[in-house]
Amino acid sequence: MTDLSVIVPVFNEEKNILPFLDRTVKILKKLDIQYEIIFALDPSEDNSEKIIIESIKNNNNIKLLTFSRRFGQPSATMAGLNESHGKYCIVIDVDLQDPPELIRDLYNKISDGHNFEVVMAKRKTRKGETLIKKIISSVGYYLINKMTDIKIPKDTGDFRIMSRRVVDELKKLNESHGFLRGLVSFVGFKQTFIEYDRLERHRGSGNYNRYFGSLKIGLNGIFSFTSKPLVIMSTAGFIFALISFLIGLWYVIQKLIGVDFSPGLPTTVLVITFFSGIQLLGLGLLGEYISRIYDEVKKRPQYIIDKKINLDK
Repeated sequence: MTDLSVIVPVFNEEKNILPFLDRTVKILKKLDIQYEIIFALDPSEDNSEKIIIESIKNNNNIKLLTFSRRFGQPSATMAGLNESHGKYCIVIDVDLQDPPELIRDLYNKISDGHNFEVVMAKRKTRKGETLIKKIISSVGYYLINKMTDIKIPKDTGDFRIMSRRVVDELKKLNESHGFLRGLVSFVGFKQTFIEYDRLERHRGSGNYNRYFGSLKIGLNGIFSFTSKPLVIMSTAGFIFALISFLIGLWYVIQKLIGVDFSPGLPTTVLVITFFSGIQLLGLGLLGEYISRIYDEVKKRPQYIIDKKINLDK
């Protein structure tokens, strides 16, 4: 069995692939282990595929998966894990925000005899990220940890090392909405983390929306692991219905005791708008869950592989 599999999801990263490989291969050679680097490539508009294929000619430990269309980073990551053979698996981005040099520390930590099954990389600092993204990320981790039964350490992403035991359990889950850090926490086993300083992108721009990318990931983490938002909306609906009943009762009492009042238009508009917003919010939350049920019931594959290069057929 290969000692270590490095899973690298890629999309439009032609400027970062060679610098990533240069630094990563140096670290892996120093570890003196058998390794494989699996690039999981969403069809790109640049020369990412060509560069990886040329790199394979110079290093037989590099492998490539390409998909029939773009399925997104979570699906690409799971595809790489499914095709891996390593005793341990590392997931890392190619943009060099997560330094490949940390691979050595992650590998040494998980194989040091303390029986850890997962070692996460926790960010001490986050260079090159907007204030809005940092706020959304912080709030997202707080809500996920408060509202769900899983616990995800704050400021951890997908950059981590996992044992084959954990990877095999992840493969059994086969969920359409793959929130890796949540699924790893769901699987459990003994987990820890090491801290590091996250860097800016080496070159190019990110493929996630700088404002809504983190929001989408956070909502996926919440809706995939808890039904508490529905409980909250049900409770809110009951409370507002009770308030409406009490207001109506107060108007009846005023009428019976002879109080003359004329309901104003602003009050009517405010009440209608407020309760309409609450109803639409409730329908939106319900829709998020129904859409996930819809995807899971269809059981469509998470990804479709177009080509395997230097991998077992």
